[in-house]
Amino acid sequence: MTRRAPGMVVGAFFLALSAATEGGGQRRVETAVFAGGCFWCVEADFDKVTGVLSTTSGYTGGSLANPTYQQVSSGGTGHVEAVRVEFDPSVVTYDTLLDHYWKSVDPFNGRGQFCDTGEPYRPVIFVSTADQRTRAEASRQAVQARFKERIAVDVAAAGPFYAAEAYHQDYYKKNPIRYQYYRTSCGRDARLKQLWGKP
Repeated sequence: MTRRAPGMVVGAFFLALSAATEGGGQRRVETAVFAGGCFWCVEADFDKVTGVLSTTSGYTGGSLANPTYQQVSSGGTGHVEAVRVEFDPSVVTYDTLLDHYWKSVDPFNGRGQFCDTGEPYRPVIFVSTADQRTRAEASRQAVQARFKERIAVDVAAAGPFYAAEAYHQDYYKKNPIRYQYYRTSCGRDARLKQLWGKP
């Protein structure tokens, strides 16, 4: 998958929509940004979705420019680990991505996700257009209707997105054994099965 250089900023104005030329024609490429705990896992989950063209792990939501993993993981920058998802809307809709997102997070834990706690692991849906906000908030309401416990996932305006260091990109492919051990020991899939049933 195509990756951007670490530290590259993508402004909110670009996050909504871009055009890519393929085969001499124009193909729409839309962008969504999701935070759901460890970005290794979020990236791996969205890479499985048909219609997703690329995913990039990174940092967003904070005030510090070009943050490093050490700065974000230490807390205090306001950033969360997030994934930028570029997708073909003629193949997969934003609503479908939202549905996939909900089934990959614990929507009741606003202080982190699974074994990861603290500010950098908060679950957030970052929106860059009014339409994305409307759809994200509607999806949150639909999920809330299924449960009595309060949904703790925020819907927030997208801001600068900083690609994480190269070793974080496609971590699940580069280090499959370590990744699977982390994912299992963190209890991610066990909790998701408890919440949403069998995938």
